[in-house]
Amino acid sequence: MEECFYTKKGIEKAARMFSLKPEIMKSFLDFDGKVFAEGSLSAKNKELIAIACAHVTQCPYCIQGHTKRAKKAGASDEEIAEAIFVAVAMRAGGAMAHSCIAMGTLEE
Repeated sequence: MEECFYTKKGIEKAARMFSLKPEIMKSFLDFDGKVFAEGSLSAKNKELIAIACAHVTQCPYCIQGHTKRAKKAGASDEEIAEAIFVAVAMRAGGAMAHSCIAMGTLEE
């Protein structure tokens, strides 16, 4: 087993999914392409949302990829940092909301 699951070249292992289930992978890539195409939201805004989501889901490949794509779409460093802070607030808020479970358990 590798010492680190998230190596720079680790994402290349996902290519095996193409050979195992090409029709499903093609569907995913088509869907992903449509989601990130210009629409009611700009590509830049979609990438900023993706950066925030990637921090919440904690996917290092998505963090890197969407940060690069956001820069290419015209996002500033400040906009990217602000998107990350939105994710930080959302994670903290989720932890606070879940504290109700522990506090309720203490009352039992």
